[in-house]
Amino acid sequence: MESFEEKLNMLQNGTIKTIEITKEEFLPFREVLLKREDFKHFTGKATQGGHVIYMYLQAPRS
Repeated sequence: MESFEEKLNMLQNGTIKTIEITKEEFLPFREVLLKREDFKHFTGKATQGGHVIYMYLQAPRS
């Protein structure tokens, strides 16, 4: 099983296009995400059922 850090790196380098995080994974995932220098390049969209789909943006969000 890949760690959240590995998944974020894969998303950043374009190996994968999205990451789906369950509501149970959300808080631990968020802790890892907020520690990254490039965290403003990641954006998430909530879906029904409490899942969030994250994507990597080339330009940081404001």
